[in-house]
Amino acid sequence: MKVEFAPLNIPLVRRLQTAAVGQWVFSFLLLAQCCVGIFLMLVLGRFWLITALYVLWLYLDWETPQTGGRRWQWVRNWTVWRYFKDYFPIKLIKTADLEPQYNYLFGFHPHGVLVAGAFGNFCTNYTGFKELFPGLTPYLHILPFWFRCPFFREYIMCVGLVSASKKSVTHVLSRQKGGNAAVLVIGGAEESLDAHPGNLTLHILKRKGFIKVALKRGAHLVPVFSFGENELFLQVSNPKGSVLRNVQEKLQKIMGFALPLFHARGIFQYSFGLMPYRMPIHTVVGKPIPVNQTSNPTQEEIDKLHQLYLKALQELFEENKGKYGIPEHKSLIFT
Repeated sequence: MKVEFAPLNIPLVRRLQTAAVGQWVFSFLLLAQCCVGIFLMLVLGRFWLITALYVLWLYLDWETPQTGGRRWQWVRNWTVWRYFKDYFPIKLIKTADLEPQYNYLFGFHPHGVLVAGAFGNFCTNYTGFKELFPGLTPYLHILPFWFRCPFFREYIMCVGLVSASKKSVTHVLSRQKGGNAAVLVIGGAEESLDAHPGNLTLHILKRKGFIKVALKRGAHLVPVFSFGENELFLQVSNPKGSVLRNVQEKLQKIMGFALPLFHARGIFQYSFGLMPYRMPIHTVVGKPIPVNQTSNPTQEEIDKLHQLYLKALQELFEENKGKYGIPEHKSLIFT
């Protein structure tokens, strides 16, 4: 394979963008393991007092990821995130006003491989969320597993990440004065295995838990589609029924998260590596679907609202696909 190296005269700003995304990929893939390793070294070393104090802190702070987390605006405003956003670039597009007296549940689609659009838009302050939706505070929900990693949990809570547990989502959507937006990547880990360029398959037909939570809390539903999310990486071919796909699905059931075999470009060359391609991401926030609070929603009410949500998501995609490079004949596939 011929390797295409990056030219030496690349502008400094592009090198900084690459460095910003490189540290993000490292954080996503390896930082949790490094944090666990550091914790074990402290346990086995001479720093038993530090370890004991941190374990006590974990005990006292264990529920924080499920009760709104602990965001730190200073971390969300790090300059590194501006370079991260500009690398692709990532843009947030508003299609309707969202009144801050309500709470909202954003359904984010598609998952992609590393959910770059969701992180850039809802965990940093550089794509204009505050300006577009004044009075709203976004909370991006991720697998509870990541909050069990010592030290790593503290870092990810700083940018506004919280647990995707039912308790956590309910807490965010229970704010009496409104103004909260729970962001859920509806397709979950399973959908990441279908994150191939050009693929428009969404795993959503059997996912109705978010609908039930929205009904119970009276949170308005907002479909969000991130154009370009699946174009950032290439995956090893893993069609349904293949040996690789069967192994990936079994591992996902055991571990709770998927392991897509992906690749793209490198830091100093464009031929191979784990850095995403420089492909634009346009995250379009749809119109809100009003939801009346229902303490004990029936299955019929859940199914009806679910169908209404699917219709709104389909309309959002169809209205915007031509603007962001999707051929006219292509449509969403719900599974």
